[in-house]
Amino acid sequence: MTVPQAKVLTVSDGVHHGVREDTGGAGVAHRLEEAGFEVVERRVTEDGRDAVAAVLREMSTGFSGLIATTGGTGFAPRDQTPEGTTDVIERVAPGFAEAMRAISPFGRLSRGVCGILGTTIICNLPGSPKGAVEQLDAVIDVLPHALALLANEPTEH
Repeated sequence: MTVPQAKVLTVSDGVHHGVREDTGGAGVAHRLEEAGFEVVERRVTEDGRDAVAAVLREMSTGFSGLIATTGGTGFAPRDQTPEGTTDVIERVAPGFAEAMRAISPFGRLSRGVCGILGTTIICNLPGSPKGAVEQLDAVIDVLPHALALLANEPTEH
């Protein structure tokens, strides 16, 4: 099996406008690399449904791997990452989102979704660096297998 590739998208008005440091994206990228993923791109976009959908379409074009988003999954008015993600995914992966939410009591505050777009798996993580890594850890062990299945690569199952 090949080394799985990943991209990280930080969704944050503050980071986008340069008034906040991207600790969530940095934490997610670091954890993915620790788990053996090759992080091939990190990007930032502002909050909002249309912004998220547009960037996810760009990032997934010609890409086989994971796009982990961080931020915009809560209850604030501009937290619309799940809506932007839902606009672009072709199939949902509810087991990922359910496992991620079950990781801690604060997980119940996440509206994040996970799904498939072409040969890309998109997982919405919270903006909190701690929460993002905790939720990623809930699924990181099965992501390489899921990506291999999606790419129609041979697996042991």
